[in-house]
Amino acid sequence: MNLEQREVRFYRTAKESLLSAGFASEIDWQLEQNFGAFTETDLLRESAWVILCSGFREAVVRRCFDVISLCLCDWESAADICNSAPLCRSTALAAFGNRQKIDAILGTAAMVNRLGFAQLKQNILRDPICSVQLLPFIGPITAFHLAKNLGYATAKPDRHLVRIAGTLGYEDVHQLCSSLSQATGDPIQVVDVVLWRYAEHKGSLDHIRIHTQTPSSSAASALQGRF
Repeated sequence: MNLEQREVRFYRTAKESLLSAGFASEIDWQLEQNFGAFTETDLLRESAWVILCSGFREAVVRRCFDVISLCLCDWESAADICNSAPLCRSTALAAFGNRQKIDAILGTAAMVNRLGFAQLKQNILRDPICSVQLLPFIGPITAFHLAKNLGYATAKPDRHLVRIAGTLGYEDVHQLCSSLSQATGDPIQVVDVVLWRYAEHKGSLDHIRIHTQTPSSSAASALQGRF
């Protein structure tokens, strides 16, 4: 079995493990995102999600995101948020007490309201990674996260995926996810979700090392129970 076959085996095992563990909805959600069709609500919601997740565990953000969404007019429009900015800010801070992040979310709404969603969307469609970095709190790494969540075919180079790429001998996350996408037929952004969630769910690279090695038949049988 060559290296590429081992990597594909690992990816398919990871995906099957996630499906069995109840994470199918996350994979389906990413599949449903259409980059060309993202709306103002999508941009406001996903930029807020990425801002809040930066430096925080995803599980922490997930627990309070519905409440924050209600505080921010359920992302209906940038104008609605701007018109109620003081109330939005105070209620959102009660749910998530990081002023810098909440202010960045309000700043995003202000930018969308000032420039117009149509113009911003045109800019993002033309040059996704550079354009989203003009939004508050979105940097060179989180730009890939936001673009991916809007449906763009890319992978985010966060710590989990960087470690996986290094373990599998790839130069970077994009090369890894592109290779697996070509081999499996899954979109790059779905490959990203599968690898990230698997690493987050399992919490260790041991599973990756096991499934990209060539163990003896007896050892292989003993390892099947790890998933």
